[in-house]
Formats: sequence, C-alpha cells, structure tokens
Amino acid sequence: MIPAEPAAEHASIAGTFAEKVRGVASDGWDAPTPVPEWSARDVVRHLVEWFPGFLAGGSDINLPVGPSVDDDPVAAWDHHAAAVQAVLDDPTAADTTFAHPHLPEMPLPQAVAQFYTNDVFMHTWDLARATGQDDRLDADRCQSMFEGMEPMDEMLRQSGQYGARVPVADDAGAQAQLIGFIGRDPEWRP
Repeated sequence: MIPAEPAAEHASIAGTFAEKVRGVASDGWDAPTPVPEWSARDVVRHLVEWFPGFLAGGSDINLPVGPSVDDDPVAAWDHHAAAVQAVLDDPTAADTTFAHPHLPEMPLPQAVAQFYTNDVFMHTWDLARATGQDDRLDADRCQSMFEGMEPMDEMLRQSGQYGARVPVADDAGAQAQLIGFIGRDPEWRP
C-alpha cells in the first residue's frame, strides 16, 4: 500500500467516520461499543477530546473549541474534523515540526497521520459495529497497520492505549487481525 498524502488521507478517513456519525440513529448514542464502558457517543468524544491537547503539546497549534459532544455529537465531529483538515491543508504544515516531549521530532503531517488519522480509522469500526452500520474497513490499510504495529506489540500494550490482544484464527482476514490486535473481539455484537 502506497502511503497517501496526509491531508488527502485524513479527508478520506474522517469523511468515512463522518458517514458513520451521521448514520447513528437519534436514540443510538448510548449504544454500547466494543470498547468496554464506552457508548457510541464516547467514541466521538474520545477523538474530539484527546487530539487537541496532543497537537498543542507538540506544536503551537490550538484547535478551536467546537460544539459539545453531549449536546450534538454530529456537529462536534464535523467541527473537529474540519479544524484538523484546515491544519493539514495549510501550506505551511509540511514545514512545521511536531516536537512532542514523549516522541521523536517529525513533520506535523506525519504526526497527525500516524497518531490521529490511524486512530480515527480504527474507531470507525467501533462506532459502526456499535450502531449496526457497515463496519468494513479498507483491507489493505488494515493489513499495513497490522504489519506495522505487530512488531511493537509489547510497547503498545505497555502504553495502556490498547487492551489485551484478542486471538483470531491464523487465516483470519486483515480486518479481523487488526481488530483483534488492538484488543477488540472481531465477533463482538451489541
């Protein structure tokens, strides 16, 4: 899989996530998700809330505060995704260094793609599965992410960002392998 340009990659992945957000029934925001103790609303909350602090911690970029996820998760997501896209679309982004105290320095677009866009991609499955929507993810991206993350298994588990790996069959598809690797049961149903 050839890596996409970070702005285009974010536009596509955030757009797919937006489709899932818009696809949640008005009474579906409290639905349980594959992430223990999270509701569908909490999946959106996670993405909207963790990234601004991370971004500010490695740059001088402060995303504008948007609508509350509690009041309107769709508007909250749309506002947040547009703000992140504006950062990536800024012509100076490619020359901006992201220097987070816990990570090696890297170009800002690379940091957004590696830490945030990948997170949006994985949480797309959580939201879709929780709310009965099409939960198929791009198989090539799943395979690439799984192969990139597997050698870092121990470090990722120690970070606390992933649950215990869920075993899947050796011949399971790329999506099931990735979902199991990040600590979700690919067979989970609400």
